[in-house]
Amino acid sequence: MGRRLVAQTRIELTLTLRRGESVLLAFAIPMLLLGFFSKVDVLPTGSGRSIDFLFPGVLALAVMSTAMVSLAIATGFERSTGVLKRLGATPLTRAELLGAKTLATVVIEALQVAVLVVEGLILGFRLGGGSIGLAVAGAALATVAFAGIGLLMAGSLPALTTLAAANGLYLVLLLLGGMVIPLSKLPSGLRAVARALPAGALSDVFHGALGQGASVPARSWIVLALWAAIAPVVAALRFRWE
Repeated sequence: MGRRLVAQTRIELTLTLRRGESVLLAFAIPMLLLGFFSKVDVLPTGSGRSIDFLFPGVLALAVMSTAMVSLAIATGFERSTGVLKRLGATPLTRAELLGAKTLATVVIEALQVAVLVVEGLILGFRLGGGSIGLAVAGAALATVAFAGIGLLMAGSLPALTTLAAANGLYLVLLLLGGMVIPLSKLPSGLRAVARALPAGALSDVFHGALGQGASVPARSWIVLALWAAIAPVVAALRFRWE
């Protein structure tokens, strides 16, 4: 099982890096958002510097876009074109395929973070007594959760429906996830919903772990852990090769 998982992870990573649109979504969009909104002060980020709020938020956005949107769309079209059906005829199991796709996503995210950290430092972000370890733990939980959501869509919906659903959900979570608009600025009802979603919880973790003297609410860890535990299981149960 281990050798098949490693081999499939290598294949998934190679295929992802060869898809120009995936690379664009994974790297260019977060970089452009961070650079633009840190220099153009149009977001309701309070009296502090824009970069101090935006950097953790854009990191969360990068994790979400790669682990959920890119993965869902690519897997959905692989399923519609019969690629997954052929894989289903091999000794590769469903769990190994989903695990390989998730591990390849982790590698892409590591590259994203490296690029965004360099950009953030150039734009003036400084880590103020935060915990990188907490940020890594939050990213790991969120990656599993978002990958589960993306693979659930890809494994149970038609490809074009997956495309629309992934992009629509991305927009909703972008607005409600505390990535470009602070959760504190949302109406109380929407704020409660946002904090129960993996995007809002991840934003809380990143802002708490990387912010200036902030702390991570316990509820954010609970929300991320629940999504990370439930979403992959549901995705595996609902996943169909064709």
